[in-house]
Amino acid sequence: MTDECCYIWEDIRQQMTSLYDDNILREYAQQIKPSIDNNELVFSVPTKFMYDWLRRKEYASIIFKKFQEKQPDLQSFRIHLQEYFGTPQTQQKTAPTLSVAPEQSANFEIHLNPAMTFETYIVGSSNELATAAAKGVTEMFDANRNPLFLHSSAGLGKTHLMNAIAWRLREKHPEKKVMYLSAEQFMYQYVKALRYDRMTDSNTDDHISDFRELFRSVDILMIDDIQFLVGKQGTQMEFFHTFNTLIEQGKQIVLSSDSSPLQLKGIEDRLKTRIAQGLIVDIYPTTYEMRIGILQSKAEQWGAVVPNDVIAFLAEKITTNVRELEGALKRVVAQAQFLQRPVTLEMTQDILKDVLNLYEKEITVESIQKQVCNHFMIRESDLKSNRRDRNIARPRQIAMYLAKHLTNRSLPEIGAAFGRDHSTIIHAIRTIEDLVKTDAQIAQSVELLQKSIR
Repeated sequence: MTDECCYIWEDIRQQMTSLYDDNILREYAQQIKPSIDNNELVFSVPTKFMYDWLRRKEYASIIFKKFQEKQPDLQSFRIHLQEYFGTPQTQQKTAPTLSVAPEQSANFEIHLNPAMTFETYIVGSSNELATAAAKGVTEMFDANRNPLFLHSSAGLGKTHLMNAIAWRLREKHPEKKVMYLSAEQFMYQYVKALRYDRMTDSNTDDHISDFRELFRSVDILMIDDIQFLVGKQGTQMEFFHTFNTLIEQGKQIVLSSDSSPLQLKGIEDRLKTRIAQGLIVDIYPTTYEMRIGILQSKAEQWGAVVPNDVIAFLAEKITTNVRELEGALKRVVAQAQFLQRPVTLEMTQDILKDVLNLYEKEITVESIQKQVCNHFMIRESDLKSNRRDRNIARPRQIAMYLAKHLTNRSLPEIGAAFGRDHSTIIHAIRTIEDLVKTDAQIAQSVELLQKSIR
């Protein structure tokens, strides 16, 4: 992908993922690689599932039109399938090449992002436990944390931790067979093995047997985005038996999902029960300080000079997830490099105005009070009362904190809305600022409220 094409795609990708509330789009957009070939826009995708998904959806046409706005010479587009494990056409008469263990296949590196290591992962109160648990997997086997199950909303670092585990294992235990892939890829390999057996005249299940032997002979099995198995009964059954075999052999399993096991509707109860016997760790939304650290780290990795006021601006405005935060910074840095100009706050605001418009809307102290009451299931009259019960006082302080950060109201004006003076507001703001750094539950509540209010 040329620098210009990269810049255009980054701009369009941010627009698409901001405009459409589609988690699959957010995930797949990271893997689509557009290029321009003789006035034709080519979308390269790594799997048949993604190829079929992109063809069914209208997203490809929408993206093409947006590219045309930047590149008027474009006349058509096509979707190119470049699978991780080779195309079906080259494998119709041979067994599928499935292995991704380092000593078995050069394809192992395809599934790991070299930028996603423990060294580049920013740790804070919201992900401290998850990081410790992930590092623990690379140190020693512990049946009490097998499987390790990481879950969080999209874009909070699950995949980064999964990659970091795999890299550390490969570094410290090169003799171990480590397999890391997504649930979608696991499903694709299973379906492909079934298809090959049906294509042969033999009554044997050679390809399924090879599939099972491969997945059940590893030392560490890591599967990302396990929620993609929801509703896939055949694949779930195969995974369940693989899971049981590895657990019985004392092999380590690491899984990730966008929700906890018990919240995965469409997953068999027996599988959820087996998963729940291990260590389940939630990754909470990032704090403001973590977002500052992430942006500084990314700018350093990219060799970009990004002023502190730009870093602070992005950390304050983009709070939904790390992926969108990094994407916004990448978009600013890419355009600055393309135009050969220094990154400035004014430039950042101009480049991201479409994204920022989605975050900016009229927010009032009253709307914040209503959202806080709904979140904590208390009455608005209690929020404005003199009650000092902890279950009332803490939400009140959070509402005051949010009013200060999300509105342009003065301290006396915020105080008046709560029937308090400005000194009480200052105390509440400082209290919540301290708690956000030390209390993961408070940090999560604040982040969720910010998201819902915006």
